[in-house]
Amino acid sequence: MVIIVVGVGATRGWRSTIVGSAGGFAVLAVLVVGLGAALVAIPIGILRLVIGTLLLAFGIQWYRKGVMRVAARGFAGVAGIPVTEEAEWAGAGMDWTAFALAFKGVLLEGLEIAIIVVSFGVAAKELGLAAVGGISALVLIGGIGLALRGPVTRIPRSVLQLIVGVMLTTFGSFWALEGLGVNWPAGDGAIPGLLVWYLGTALLYITLERRRLLGFQARA
Repeated sequence: MVIIVVGVGATRGWRSTIVGSAGGFAVLAVLVVGLGAALVAIPIGILRLVIGTLLLAFGIQWYRKGVMRVAARGFAGVAGIPVTEEAEWAGAGMDWTAFALAFKGVLLEGLEIAIIVVSFGVAAKELGLAAVGGISALVLIGGIGLALRGPVTRIPRSVLQLIVGVMLTTFGSFWALEGLGVNWPAGDGAIPGLLVWYLGTALLYITLERRRLLGFQARA
């Protein structure tokens, strides 16, 4: 959840991302208060399929743009060399893409957290204690994400777009296939493997595209 929010906020802008996150938490709070222990009966597979597919659709677009931009610019700015890049969103109103990504990421991950908390709490007959543990973990990881906000925003936009594209494509693939009933090897442990796969593929395409661009420039 925090990875998605920080990545989208740094790439698209923080205002719409924060509003989307708040909206996701608001819907989540209503569900938790209204359903309580009945949360364990929610068909999480359908939610994973729908939200995973949508994240995958956005992720592939950012993945492609990130590959093309890094291929064109290289990793300029990573070593401290300033580079000027256009913003992904420069409008005055709401960035609905950032809003939707943050909203869906917070809602799905938050719902999974709530289901885990309720399941353990009901089983141990300590729902209040389980809720305190879940909220404490969320506050701790959220604080880490907030602390990383500054360093993340200093990453060149083209590189950051590639990173966020890789992350969204990874989570989208994982959730969508889980929603279809696929049992990943090692469960959530498959996520790092997917990250490595998509990142390696991106680096391969960046290398091929840079060779094509540099070869074209040389002949020109």
